[in-house]
Amino acid sequence: MNNHFALKILDRLASLFRLFKVDYATMRAILASKLTMDQRRVPTIFQDTKQKDGNHAFYKSLLLYAFYGLILIPFLIIGDNYLYQMSIVFGITMFILMTSMVADFSSVLLDVRDKAILHTKPIEQKTISAAKMMHVIIYMTHLTVAFILIPFIVAIAVKGIVFSLLFMLEIVFITLFIIVLTALIYIAILRFFDGERLKDIINYVQIFLSVAILVGYQIVVRSFEFVDLEISFGWHWWHLFIPPMWFAAPFELLLQGNQASYIILFSVIAVLVPTLSFILYLKLIPSFEQNLQKMMQSSGPMKVRKHRLQQWIGKIICRSAEERAIFHFSSKLISNEREFKLKVYPSLGFSIVMPFIILFNIIQTDLNAPYAFLTIYFASLMTPNVVHMLKFSDKYRGSWIYKALPLADPSLLYKATLKAFITKLYLPIILVLSVIFLILFGDFSILPDIIAMILVGLMYVVISYRMINNEVYPFSQSFSFSQNTNTAITFLTMFIIGAFAGIHFLISKIPFGIYGYLLVLLIVNWLTWRTVFKNRSQGKERIDEN
Repeated sequence: MNNHFALKILDRLASLFRLFKVDYATMRAILASKLTMDQRRVPTIFQDTKQKDGNHAFYKSLLLYAFYGLILIPFLIIGDNYLYQMSIVFGITMFILMTSMVADFSSVLLDVRDKAILHTKPIEQKTISAAKMMHVIIYMTHLTVAFILIPFIVAIAVKGIVFSLLFMLEIVFITLFIIVLTALIYIAILRFFDGERLKDIINYVQIFLSVAILVGYQIVVRSFEFVDLEISFGWHWWHLFIPPMWFAAPFELLLQGNQASYIILFSVIAVLVPTLSFILYLKLIPSFEQNLQKMMQSSGPMKVRKHRLQQWIGKIICRSAEERAIFHFSSKLISNEREFKLKVYPSLGFSIVMPFIILFNIIQTDLNAPYAFLTIYFASLMTPNVVHMLKFSDKYRGSWIYKALPLADPSLLYKATLKAFITKLYLPIILVLSVIFLILFGDFSILPDIIAMILVGLMYVVISYRMINNEVYPFSQSFSFSQNTNTAITFLTMFIIGAFAGIHFLISKIPFGIYGYLLVLLIVNWLTWRTVFKNRSQGKERIDEN
């Protein structure tokens, strides 16, 4: 791993690290070890396959980001209103990179596992922190390059080399800004909280950041108005708090010669804020690492909570004592595993926000849109991601217990886990959205439609499981390999919920058709839950093989 391409590039920048008083040789050795360990993490499910490289799953996931990057191309090549176009481009870019940073790389920034080894050696804290930061930067660079490579090539062909080089420079500043901003937020949290409470707060902050970026992107779009098919922009002071506009302004200033005061101000901020943030981070590194010790502390004795409501629900929806036991076990893992919440809760946040964003867009174009309540279907888009994540756990090494369980029907493990997901995560979100939509529309005649959407959602959970997650027992794999998923199948499951929404729309055109649709959904749900889990033993075989 000493020949890793990233290390070769860093070797050329060794003098820069020494300028900041970082022991480059030691930092390089630490970083090489981290990269080597990343490659040696081979998941159990790959041990009997041709896949020998633990990083293969990560590089495979980059194809998904390359696919996402295609959405940037129209905004890059059409027109020359750069403040609008590049604000949209950088808004999308920041959304993708920030959510990836929060979901996949925050654990590296907050990692305390190497302290027992490194802190017993004569190594300066600044060197350890630099290695940690470069570890994140290397993988964020992989992700960023995958995301913008095709748009960058297109930009060279259409807009020329100057535009493309400026685009690349801005992407560098954006990536640096996102990494440092995340670190600074964690520094602030670590300053005031400790122990278990701190870990919970960090989880919620990560969720908030992901949702805030999505909402911020919508604010960017609505900062511009279309008048007679012409894009216009009216300056307001609050635009200073919209980062995508900072990074879009230099294109107007340098390529269009727009010297409006707010364009110059945005351009200065685009350079100044990431640079000052990075300098501030370097100054706060000692405090960060010192406070990071709190992650290893406990705030006090754990309180055992009696979840009477969950126990009551388990008695209703689980037919046997074995299924109820698995249901409660899965419910506790879903509620208590921080890594699971970190991977899943941002998508839950999106599922709450997205229906309202789409609803607002529809109302803007048609104030009397009678079927706008169908946007609740967007809440179900999180289902494939969550169902996929049900395979993973921090405690995956304990999955040997599945082989020891005296279960005559292994399908109970799958069925009870999905029921736990439905009652803990899915139904609360859908029910809250349903109540809000009933209040917004002020029309209880849509109640049968909402019930139909809930029934579709329950069936969609089983469909997602059958397509994505039907070969491995729940919570039996490490989170290190949660990025290894079949992207094509995941996208297909998302189109399925779109098809259900289309069917619902057509049914709504038929007088009293919704009531017949409800009856069909009830029957299909009953058949689906009975047949899909019948004789499902693949997971048992997989555990036995290992």
